[in-house]
Amino acid sequence: MLDKLDAALKFGTEALNLRAQRQEILASNIANADTPGYQARDIDFASELSRVMSNGRAEGSSMALKVTSARHIEAQTNGVPSMDMLYRIP
Repeated sequence: MLDKLDAALKFGTEALNLRAQRQEILASNIANADTPGYQARDIDFASELSRVMSNGRAEGSSMALKVTSARHIEAQTNGVPSMDMLYRIP
């Protein structure tokens, strides 16, 4: 029974997660609006949502830190979103 409820709520959950990621991208565009040569980025929300719904939530590719000394601090790295980033023409 909970599986049916989870499946019913998956669309809303994934849509909200994708909207949050898009808001971060748009906030970066606003923050860099006056930077010379900066090109705004965006995602195609509809195609990304359909991809996430068919393939499941993509956590992104992991990005490793370069360690050049044994004394460097080990750190957890967050996944980089594997979304297709597009250039946005204002």
